[in-house]
Order: sequence, then C-alpha cells, then structure tokens
Amino acid sequence: MKTSHPDKVFYPDDGLTKGDVVEYYRAVADVMLPHLRGRPLTLRRFPDGIGKPGWFQKHPGEHFPDSIRVERVPRRGGGTDEYVVCEDAATLEYLANQGTVEFHVWLSTVAAPERPDRLVLDLDPPDGTPVAELRAVARRIRAHYERVGLTAFVQATGGRGFHVLAPLDAKSDTEVVLELSRALADRVAEDDPDRLTTAQRKDKRGDRIFLDANRNGYAQTFVAPYSLRARPGAAAATPLDWRELGKADPAGWPPRKEKQRLARKEDPWRDLDAHAGSAEAALKQLN
Repeated sequence: MKTSHPDKVFYPDDGLTKGDVVEYYRAVADVMLPHLRGRPLTLRRFPDGIGKPGWFQKHPGEHFPDSIRVERVPRRGGGTDEYVVCEDAATLEYLANQGTVEFHVWLSTVAAPERPDRLVLDLDPPDGTPVAELRAVARRIRAHYERVGLTAFVQATGGRGFHVLAPLDAKSDTEVVLELSRALADRVAEDDPDRLTTAQRKDKRGDRIFLDANRNGYAQTFVAPYSLRARPGAAAATPLDWRELGKADPAGWPPRKEKQRLARKEDPWRDLDAHAGSAEAALKQLN
C-alpha cells in the first residue's frame, strides 16, 4: 500500500512524519497483531498529526474498504455497535495510513464480549511522581495477583504509568472481573493509603497514585501493546519482562528504540494465554 502524504509532520516536536508512523506499524506488525486479533478496536486518529485536534473513533467509517473486518458487538441496554477488528498487517497499515496513531483494544474478544480474557490495573500518577515509586507499586500489584493465583505481566504505557495485566480463562463475566479488579486495587491501596488511592474523583486523590480498575468494565479498553502514543516523544506502549522494570521508564521506547529492541528480543507477552487464570477462583481466594 502506498502511504498518502508521507511527508506530513505527525510529531512536530520529534520531526516524525506520517510516513515514519506507517513504517513503524509495518515494522512491528508481527508482534503487535496477536494482541489485536479478534478484539474490538477503538482508534485514536490524527490525520493532520498530533499538533492538530484528533478524535477517538469507535465505529468504522463508511469509506473503509470491504477487506477490513467489521463485527457487530452487543451494546449494553440493547442493540449492537459495529467495530473494526484488525486481523492482518494490511489492515494495520491501512488504519495507520488513515491517521490512526493510537490503537486501543477491548479486554474481551468479539466472540465472547461478556467474558474478558484480560484484567488490567492502570497506574495513573500525579505529576512529579518518581518512576522508582511507580515500579515499586507495579511489583506490589504483581504480588497481590500472585497471591490469588493470577500471573502478572507489566507494560510501559508510553505515557505516565504502567499497566499490570493478568490473562484470564474467559469463563467469568464482566461483572465478576470488574469486582475482582476493584477488590485487588483496594487491597493494594490499603498497603499504603498515604501514597495510593482508588478514589474515582480527582479532587479526592490529592498527590496519590490512582489505581484505576475502570478499564475492566464492559466495552472499556486499554492501549494495545506496541501502539504509539499521541504525545511528544512518540513513545510506544511496551510489554516488559519483570526483570526489565528496574530500568524502565513508562515513556522509554520511541519508534527507533522500539524497533531496535524487537530486533534483539522476543515479545515478552507472546505466551500470555498459556498463563490464563480464573477470575472466579481469584475472587474467592481474595475474599
């Protein structure tokens, strides 16, 4: 596919063009696609680059070609909504050429939208939080996961924090997973209430790190592994090995560095599903 307007500047502060963005997604397609396949997508599009207004697009445009997979997913309260599902490198490249900078995925698949196979806690820090503190909190979350029989995986979000994810067996419904994620976040926050909070309202958080379980609700999303972020620095969301966390920065992997990394290292999340745990068993253990 020929990239349209490849010289258009997409990251003004970093000198990256649309052509650079499309080429990045071509380069990471093999490792990124397993994390996209079968999942409803929300696209964050910036056709004129991140220096101009963009938007979140949940539903496919009328101009999308028939080769793009589109699936109807039940809507809470009745009816259905259409979502794009990215199955192959050609679709990923097409969406990038349409100005998609960020890719966000559901925690369940179109085949079983009410039974999540991912649980995610998102660390949302206030400005000025030392990265060493974020790393310590991520490790604390990992310990709580492991106590209830879940296997923890960590991702630098490409933004300000980390995601700590647990793969699930997709046998529990959304409400069970949401209850579990909130209970886990509460347990972690109870360890250090002066620095951690699960308060939904920003004015109740003060200068504490927010442990966000809301991404586990129905039709909610998290940033897909290897997705670029629409912010200066052009960092990508990057799955990590736990041993890497001690030197990792949430926004540490711009495109050139990410490609170098993948040239010498396999995807740390490549075997996620081999570690799938039971949300119901974890909730019983927690209670």
